[in-house]
Amino acid sequence: MEEEVKKLVEEKKKEEVPPAPGAGVFKMKMKSLALLNRNKSKSKSNANANVIALSPKPIPHLSSLANSVVSRCSTILQVTTEELEHRFDTELPESVKERLTYARNFLEFCSYQALHQLSTSPNFLSGKDFRQLTYDMMLAWEAPSVESETLDKESPSSSNQEIEEEDGWSLFSSSSTTLAVQVDDKKTVGREAFARIAPVCSAVADIITVHNLFDALTSSSGCRLHFLVYDKYIRSLDKVIKAAKNALAPAIVNLQLSEGEIVIDVDGTVPTQPVLQHIGISAWPGRLTLTNYALYFESGVGLYDKAVRYDLATDMKQVIKPELTGPLGARLFDKAVMYKSTSIEEPVYLEFPEFRGSSRRDFWLDICLEILYAHRFIRKNKLKEIQKSEILAKAILGIFRYRAVREAFRFSSSHYKTLLAFNLAESLPGGDKILETLSSRLALLNDGAGIANAKRQSTLSPTKQQPTLSPVSLLALSQLGFVLEKEANLDGQAVIVGDICVGETNPLELAVKQSLSDTGMAEAAQATVDQVKVEGIDTNVAVMKELLYPVIELVSRFQILASWEDPYKSMVFLVMIGYIIIRGWIRYILPAFFVFVAILMLWCRHFNKGRPLETFRVTAPPARNAVEQLLTLQDVITQVEALIQAGNIILLKIRALLFAILPQATEKVALLLIFIAAAFAFVPMRYLVLLVFLEAFTREMPYRKESSDKWIRRVKEWWIRIPAAPVQLIKVDEKKKRK
Repeated sequence: MEEEVKKLVEEKKKEEVPPAPGAGVFKMKMKSLALLNRNKSKSKSNANANVIALSPKPIPHLSSLANSVVSRCSTILQVTTEELEHRFDTELPESVKERLTYARNFLEFCSYQALHQLSTSPNFLSGKDFRQLTYDMMLAWEAPSVESETLDKESPSSSNQEIEEEDGWSLFSSSSTTLAVQVDDKKTVGREAFARIAPVCSAVADIITVHNLFDALTSSSGCRLHFLVYDKYIRSLDKVIKAAKNALAPAIVNLQLSEGEIVIDVDGTVPTQPVLQHIGISAWPGRLTLTNYALYFESGVGLYDKAVRYDLATDMKQVIKPELTGPLGARLFDKAVMYKSTSIEEPVYLEFPEFRGSSRRDFWLDICLEILYAHRFIRKNKLKEIQKSEILAKAILGIFRYRAVREAFRFSSSHYKTLLAFNLAESLPGGDKILETLSSRLALLNDGAGIANAKRQSTLSPTKQQPTLSPVSLLALSQLGFVLEKEANLDGQAVIVGDICVGETNPLELAVKQSLSDTGMAEAAQATVDQVKVEGIDTNVAVMKELLYPVIELVSRFQILASWEDPYKSMVFLVMIGYIIIRGWIRYILPAFFVFVAILMLWCRHFNKGRPLETFRVTAPPARNAVEQLLTLQDVITQVEALIQAGNIILLKIRALLFAILPQATEKVALLLIFIAAAFAFVPMRYLVLLVFLEAFTREMPYRKESSDKWIRRVKEWWIRIPAAPVQLIKVDEKKKRK
């Protein structure tokens, strides 16, 4: 992306620098252009004269860039800066007017109102003025006051110069050469500034995914956003939205879309990039269309048959996932999306062929899942009318942004986290809390009269407004030319009450930040897991032995006691455990163990606070080549197979005893079970535990060893004589399986 920024800078410079050589000639032309601007400004209409007559006065405690932004906001709103400051002081609560944050909050107040006003235009994304103003708002947000203003005075903001453009006089614009100088001078925007300004325009960013969008735009620029990258993103977004509007008219005729159903994306129209639909062993090319309610596939090339509709809105147990496809049902290419629901007899596979990678498939998988998850959220929360349309509008705008980033910068989704809100909520730790918070915010939406309520609320001051919100995504979509609700028609006079509030962090932002924090912790933990993974069976066994050393040592010591190598220690242990069992204290052993471990952990936390954990050292086994590792793996598999065989034999012999294949053995086992049942019924449990412990622990005692060995030998001989129940393996008919 750094190389792309440099290329864009050079292109901008070439466009602005005149072909005639010499800096003096260029300066003369610029002076002439400035004089021409002055002459033209005198001949403007009365409206423009009134705008200029406002003469915004700088506010002393704001930085020069912040003053520039506020003055342009006052021009857009047709209000003086003094009036804006008066409104801020009288209408907003005292909590946002503290001395340390006054400048930034006042800048947000002016910026938010101006952006709401600008976004009412259908083509506001096309204007360079909008892109430049929003970027300058972000720059000013980082240095809003005089104290925080940067010391570098040699590279003035692009917003401080007003130059005549080819399309006429502009309130905010400056030359592209100045913008190029600005980028060269490293005037860039940080994450928090982008997250506070960009989501105010719902088309530009969403509050849930704004951090991921910033990461995608700054993936190669050190987490700082260049203007040319931001400008390219907005232009790409505008191009995507216009392409979607152009595809809307012919699709309505061919697909017979229902009211409120709009086309989001279309693929398969280019003969060299078809979409193949696989059902069974049959496959045919066609055109694939995604709307906010369903997927449509029209088979054919150039001339299309009647579309087949795959529903995404109704609850039909839909499953959408990546899948392998190939000719005649062969599973060869990982470039398909599988759709399965209760409305179709067998799964449908939609393949997106391409020479390298599977970026087409991944894109369509993501956007289909986004619509599916949005409808699941709607059904789960039983949303109706304007709330439902708001969720669908949020999903649609997210898909437009995702497509804009993908087409502008040509890298796949594996290079950044998802830009789709509902996909993100499904994958993030605590994503369900984000959706719960979103549901609670939807409850505050203006309903009933819909937009009329939003207009009525706009006449009240913020301190007197009811706790309601406007459907900002739905309004943004309708302003761009997509109609989901007939009532969502805005005449440009209503003030939008959105999620981003001046000087405040709303619950949705907090939920997203908490989820991102949890994600960071999870990723850091996963990084440690990836770091300690070792290869090789023998190496992993060595690591496991070292980790289980305390347990192995404890078991070995118990075996030494049970072997009666030291009769004195074994007798003391026997008496102590027997006394514990008789007294009934054995039930406290497990709780005491847990308390001991808890105390040990708290002890380590207190005395090892701030100290790094010592590296766990393991003696690595001798290195082995690939053949030796394969032989080791074969030995392990053979041992595992032997264990499974032994387990099957035990189960088959128990089955033989159960069904009395050997009647005498079955009688003995039945009598033994009756005796055990009587013991459990009439003998206290502690005595039974004591009896089992004495039997197991004193088996190697010198006085019992000979008789114990003889008894174990008789039991083994008896078990060997038990036959296994017969087993018959039935092979599946391959012909039936293929059918």
